[in-house]
Amino acid sequence: MSRHFEAPFKLRPYQQEAVDATLNHFRKSDDSAVIVLPTGAGKSLVIAELARLARRKILVLTHVKELVEQNHAKYESYGLAGGIFSAGLKRKESHHQVTFASVQSVAANLDQFRDEYSLVIIDECHRVSGEETSQYQQIIELLKQQNDSLKVLGLTATPYRLAMGWIYRYHCRGFVRSEEDKPFQHCIYELPLSYMINRGYLTRPELVNAAVAQYDFSSLAQNRFGEYAEKDVNQLLSKHKRVTRAIIDQVVELATERQGVMVFAATVEHAREITSYLPENQTALVTGATDQKDRDLLIQRFKQRQLKYLVNVSVLTTGFDAPHVDLIAILRPTQSVSLYQQMVGRGLRLDDGKKDCLVMDYAGNHVNLHHPEVGEPKPNPDSEPVQVFCPGCGFANIFWGKTDSEGRVIEHYGRRCQGLLEPVEGERARALQCDYRFRFKECPHCGGENDIAARNCGHCHKAIIDPDDQLRDALKLKDAMVIRCAGITLGLGGSKLKMTYHGEDGEELGESFDFSKPAQRHVFNKLFGRRFANGQAPKTFGKAEEVLELQALLPAPDFVIARKQKHYWQVQERIFDYRGQYRKANEV
Repeated sequence: MSRHFEAPFKLRPYQQEAVDATLNHFRKSDDSAVIVLPTGAGKSLVIAELARLARRKILVLTHVKELVEQNHAKYESYGLAGGIFSAGLKRKESHHQVTFASVQSVAANLDQFRDEYSLVIIDECHRVSGEETSQYQQIIELLKQQNDSLKVLGLTATPYRLAMGWIYRYHCRGFVRSEEDKPFQHCIYELPLSYMINRGYLTRPELVNAAVAQYDFSSLAQNRFGEYAEKDVNQLLSKHKRVTRAIIDQVVELATERQGVMVFAATVEHAREITSYLPENQTALVTGATDQKDRDLLIQRFKQRQLKYLVNVSVLTTGFDAPHVDLIAILRPTQSVSLYQQMVGRGLRLDDGKKDCLVMDYAGNHVNLHHPEVGEPKPNPDSEPVQVFCPGCGFANIFWGKTDSEGRVIEHYGRRCQGLLEPVEGERARALQCDYRFRFKECPHCGGENDIAARNCGHCHKAIIDPDDQLRDALKLKDAMVIRCAGITLGLGGSKLKMTYHGEDGEELGESFDFSKPAQRHVFNKLFGRRFANGQAPKTFGKAEEVLELQALLPAPDFVIARKQKHYWQVQERIFDYRGQYRKANEV
């Protein structure tokens, strides 16, 4: 790619930065890359400029015909000619240098894409799954057969999928999002939503929690992605018809001053109920089951302001553009900052006479629109994103956690530092992830630290005993005692630190560490000093008195296993950071 004539249009500064980041990355590497730009940042302009600069054939893929049309129109509006390949748009042109296509149509006609392409651009690329059999991967594999240095670039506002987590591994600001393989390797440019709002590129959202009534979804069980089963949600909502009625009455009242209203419902059943409370001649309902022709017609009428209310269930979160929307009502639960941003983003585009966009959250989501996505489901409802510095490399990690009234981190759920270490000079190696672990499982064979879910040691590769097996075996023995540890207390006896473990039912086990003996001091520091303050500030204690002064930040194990000696119980195992089938102390 190179600049061979002046652009016929003016890019905003950040759009130019995104284009430059792409050129710089692909000059150095063939690794796949992602650009993250908020909804309304003008991704189609970035795509048009990259397409204009390309000298060889490129393919721009997306999942809905509206986006194919939108991106193509933006490109052609600069006096450039591009092709469209989309069954939904009844056009199948693949001979142009730049082709805008729907992924479904290309996957169904792979034989027409046997030319050599230099670049594939995927819009709304958070829809690319890691599955090798997916349509996106099939297309990329085919194009790589013609050109093994094919470049793949994704654009999205939300680089995160609930079922998969982050869609890329490495971030340009020097951190690791995932240790596992992902559809994309690098995030090369990211612009936060707050930047766009503060500089007037997007409408300011007015987030109001003065709701007449709210649903309480906190009693429902979540799956591992933090989402709820549809039948559970329907059951809960069916008991709260009066709540739904009151909410919609308030939405209608607030809407008198507003131009366009989008309502996000939890389920299809819920959406139908909501629609029944809204003025019939001003309301459209769109679900996944709505016929495509009907959907297009309803959306068209809404955009032309013939309809005021648009109720939908998870179908209009991306690629939908109606700038006049200035009231968003969220009646569905979500744990995902990304999904929340997508919903709110539908109302943030600029429009004549639009001063703000009112956002009403009736589902008690407590999502901060400007918080970063943590990349893990919330461990519990009162968790918030917290910043945790790595004692190893100093990187500022973002994990779920809890803070006190002063804003200090009192607990966090991070496991490993996400910092990327610079590669050593002269080596052709990639940057490596910092190997500091806040929570870890120690290998009994070599003492190496491993992830708390590891089955085999990453250092010596030997099997690590599974804590569930340890507990199961101990529970079978007559001369063993297992306690669910609810806390610890400390005492001093000369140079000895006496530690008492308290079980949730009042049982106690004790042991002591003699700090005058280097071996015992070493064992204590390895067990407790290394885990001090959630692993955020590991300490090497020299004296028992020092431990006593700081005992509030000392970690307690989840389980303690002891064996019966003649006259006392001898502590043999302390299990920290337990994740398994047994209940921990004070858990329901």
